[in-house]
Amino acid sequence: MSVLSRRTFAKVAAGASAPLVRAQSRRPPNVIIVMTDDQGYGDLSCHGNPVLKTPNLDRLHGQSVRFTNFHVDPLCSPTRSALMTGRYAARTGVWATIMGRSLLRREETTLANVFASAGYRTGIFGKWHLGDNYPFRPQERGFGECLVHGGGGVGQTPDFWGNDYFDDTYFRDGRPEAFRGYCTDVFFREALRFIERSRHRPFFLYLATNVPHWPYRAPDAYLQPYRGKAASDDMAAFYGMIANFDENMGRLLRRLDDWNLARDTIVVFLTDNGTAAGIARQTDSGFAGFNAGMRDPKGSPYDGGHRVPCFLRWPGGGLTGGRDIPHLAAHFDLMPTLIELCKLKPPQGILFDGRSLTPMLAGGVLPPSLQERELVVQVQQRQENGRWMMDEPRPWIRSAVLTQQWRLIDGAHLYDIQADPGQQDDRAARHPDVVRRLRGVYEQWWQDVSFRFGEFNPIVLGSPREDPARLTCMDWHGPVVPWNQPMVRELPEANGFWAVEFEREGDYQFTLRHQPAEEEIPLRAAAAEVEVDGRRVSASVPEGARSVTLRMRLPRGPARLQTRLRERGGAERGAFYLDVKWG
Repeated sequence: MSVLSRRTFAKVAAGASAPLVRAQSRRPPNVIIVMTDDQGYGDLSCHGNPVLKTPNLDRLHGQSVRFTNFHVDPLCSPTRSALMTGRYAARTGVWATIMGRSLLRREETTLANVFASAGYRTGIFGKWHLGDNYPFRPQERGFGECLVHGGGGVGQTPDFWGNDYFDDTYFRDGRPEAFRGYCTDVFFREALRFIERSRHRPFFLYLATNVPHWPYRAPDAYLQPYRGKAASDDMAAFYGMIANFDENMGRLLRRLDDWNLARDTIVVFLTDNGTAAGIARQTDSGFAGFNAGMRDPKGSPYDGGHRVPCFLRWPGGGLTGGRDIPHLAAHFDLMPTLIELCKLKPPQGILFDGRSLTPMLAGGVLPPSLQERELVVQVQQRQENGRWMMDEPRPWIRSAVLTQQWRLIDGAHLYDIQADPGQQDDRAARHPDVVRRLRGVYEQWWQDVSFRFGEFNPIVLGSPREDPARLTCMDWHGPVVPWNQPMVRELPEANGFWAVEFEREGDYQFTLRHQPAEEEIPLRAAAAEVEVDGRRVSASVPEGARSVTLRMRLPRGPARLQTRLRERGGAERGAFYLDVKWG
């Protein structure tokens, strides 16, 4: 059965699947989803990594039902949008990590919305990466408590300026707050405080760390054991980041035991894509990393880019730990699965691409909808001739159609994943009928998810929910996007426009900067300009000025907003940081 037609989308309803795993407690279960960033399937010792040690994840692995054929998107924002909505990322407006294409459409219903509606306390700690401005921030998407860094990683353009993983400033419910300690230690510490405050009522916790994403930095005590063993300094730090995470994971699991919450808490562990630094293409050390026999790392349509670990533990739900589930499953299945396990009211009018996995958890005979699945994976983040092309999604590029037996890559290369898990033997010429059928699956999927590709997800300006609003160049649409702070420090001659919506008619102030106000530098410009849908206002820039403010009266509604900072010699760049205030 195909997942392509809307008629076939899984619906969460009574009797829609095999009998539920029987709960042995009257208390509604708590739910904790823990997700790391860029850790691959082979980056755990329980999966066979001969160098990396992850004793606490190994222990969780032994206590859990493990999905061994579980897939996500090959990049982080798309995975997070699918996880949060139960729908294909491309359908939600998220198919990249930058250029406004990581913003989750405001009409989408999230897991946090569903749990909050059911009376759960909801919290997020760590990485969001689905929008840093209203109405895309986690506090607008169902989370009651939020402590997150900006952008897609610590030190990226929307993050607090100067963050470097140690003693950083993060955003609590949208406001900056300084913390002491290593990033992962901070996020776990604050998450544990959330649990302690919430433990007398059901809670939903989304603990999504920024590690082990680049830049690769770890406390020395965790990094040193891997120096000289890993293929490179980056891999040693990458492993050190995972080792620190593992220690924090052990602390979390022990506290659940201490608070007598383990029995009534569903714990899900997964990662957001394939490994980023856990394999090396060339090495002189003899150890090139470990990818569990899969081809390629993060970003690839081959299984190494998107097949990830997924463990689910629920002692009070009657689940037997230490059991593998080899059937095809995916990130967008978790939302309908958790709705069913927790007996929540499904959101009205939502057609899920995912399916409840409770029949797999129960260990019974699977319905055809789970036995004969066809899933699609695609990476739309790409450059052509040095230009980012995310505003122009194209079919077939870096794509995969998945079944229990087959993988069709880029519409042309076919692999029998059961006989050839390393995807080395292209069988397309031997099975043209399979290629033809799976191409049809992809074409129908593309037609279904692409009809809104030409739309923008506008950042709302002039709202009391965020005024002033700080826009950053990470979200502008343009050929070059300075997505991290080291790039911004180089002051590249780059520009683009923001897709925005002015909530209120009136006067708006636009303050243009190279760096944010907390550490701005003199503008390298003699003139400044703001353009909104063809209307322009400009001003000269005084020598040594660190910012310049321009004003414009604007109507309500959607618009394209662009800035220009021009040097006397003609060089031009956009404002990498733009504060916009109504009134």
